[in-house]
Amino acid sequence: MKASAIVFQNPCTLTVQQLEMHSAVAGDLEVQVSFSGISTGTERLLWDGSMPAFPGMGYPLVPGYETVGVVTRVHADCDIQVGDTVFVPGSKSFEGVHNLFGGSGSHLVVPHNRVVRVNAELGADAALLALAATAYHSVALGGTRAPAAAPDLIIGHGVMGRLLARLTVAAGMPAPTVWDTTAARREGAEGYSVIHPDEDTRKDYAAIYDVSGDAGILDRVIPRLAPGGEVVLAGFYKQNISFAYPPAFMREAQIRVAAEWKRADLLAVTELVHAGRLSLDGLITHTQQPGHAHQAYEVAFGDPECLKMVLDWRH
Repeated sequence: MKASAIVFQNPCTLTVQQLEMHSAVAGDLEVQVSFSGISTGTERLLWDGSMPAFPGMGYPLVPGYETVGVVTRVHADCDIQVGDTVFVPGSKSFEGVHNLFGGSGSHLVVPHNRVVRVNAELGADAALLALAATAYHSVALGGTRAPAAAPDLIIGHGVMGRLLARLTVAAGMPAPTVWDTTAARREGAEGYSVIHPDEDTRKDYAAIYDVSGDAGILDRVIPRLAPGGEVVLAGFYKQNISFAYPPAFMREAQIRVAAEWKRADLLAVTELVHAGRLSLDGLITHTQQPGHAHQAYEVAFGDPECLKMVLDWRH
């Protein structure tokens, strides 16, 4: 069986190809894809060739880990049925290429315990669940230990920053302040304020979460910490991170890295969305057909007004 897929041949070079798929085995589902999101974090680094050494890295590759589709066949004893809508956080469906992360294709073969069933009414918005789970994980830590302090300052008002702010408000915590230097990105706040960093004089933040991916962020935010405060690095950084020691010493600053989400985080945010406590509305700003994928990637990574680009595989 073959399926169409986005293939990064080399950095900044892609094609849409018909690829041979791995045969389904016991425990697998076959999924017809409806939508797949373009990640402006790790996928951008794969696109421009700046991704640091990473397991499974290499070209040609099929990217994508934000996929929504409909189950067409079930090869497993599970509660998922044909016709169910599922979120798929990537796959290893395709032969002859690196599947990193393997979700940007018209059809996928994936183990049933990798997917999460979602309400079909969510449509393309369900592709945002990976980002929501990443934001949730930065505070909840995958349920492996006590949750961290919720952010009172968030750096960056892209989709990740918006989801983290919405999650904080939904949890009943004080509304965070969000910084963004781009005027267009300072629009669209729901229950919190977004300002330019130069407008903020506060220097007693207890928990600052960076989702900008700016490797130089620590020298800008450590002076804004309260004594004993924490900076959480929740973006993905292609450059080494360093900081001036004296300001951190004087505040006895804590610096923590938030890694990728765990399944517990994905299940938690899916429940929040289904219960109406977390809104995914208004975050997808652009949609494109896979046949125009090169243009879609350029807009996703180059247009500051593009919060989230989604490929529509239904046609």
